[in-house]
Amino acid sequence: MAKSLRAVSINKNRNDVELLTEEELKSCIEDLCDSKAAEFRMYGYEDVTGEQVWECVSESYRRGWPRLNRLVNDIMSLKANRFMNWLMLSVYKAD
Repeated sequence: MAKSLRAVSINKNRNDVELLTEEELKSCIEDLCDSKAAEFRMYGYEDVTGEQVWECVSESYRRGWPRLNRLVNDIMSLKANRFMNWLMLSVYKAD
């Protein structure tokens, strides 16, 4: 995962740049995964967790971590159908 993320300061008169720590970045990604899991629960998939969403999305990153914008897009654009297919395959692999 990226070590830091540059966030533009709210004050546009200054050119200050904040760097997020790895823990802050990790927390943001966990929040995104939890948000996507909550969305799936609204669709009726009651037992979905943020950890499962992360495992599904991160499985495609075998060659290394993508840029942050792609990572966020992959989480937020995850469809229930793709997630359920991944979940069924992971159950079969566990057997």
